[in-house]
Amino acid sequence: MTVQDIPTLNAALNATATVLILAGFVLIKQGKREAHRAAMLSAGAVSAVFLVGYVAHKILVKGVHTPFGGESPAIRAIYYTMLFTHIVLAIAIAWLVPKTFAMALKGDFERHKRWAKVTFPIWLYVSVTGVLVYFFLYQWWPASPA
Repeated sequence: MTVQDIPTLNAALNATATVLILAGFVLIKQGKREAHRAAMLSAGAVSAVFLVGYVAHKILVKGVHTPFGGESPAIRAIYYTMLFTHIVLAIAIAWLVPKTFAMALKGDFERHKRWAKVTFPIWLYVSVTGVLVYFFLYQWWPASPA
């Protein structure tokens, strides 16, 4: 594995988290509390591994940002709007997810449910846009080599 492989691995982890987050949502709606718990804890673990991979990649590339190769003003606007919201909400998720998990783990399910109504859509958005950022940067509009 090389440093160039890490973004692909991170995208796969984000995609896996997305599936687990959605599964957890469906499971709790079906009243399957234990399966919901397993799915959400798994999503949390996968997201934590992603975070380690993301930070490791940033360290290994010495903080150099991957340039975006999309030249169309419309595509650039979509990408940078998505990237900005992804970054801001990812920062929020780093606090919201552990806080929401803590309430459930303590058995405070009423507060957990209220917080999860906010945390769930933000976490889902961050997870999905993380995969999209990967596709925008590495698959659909990679920057041309200099």
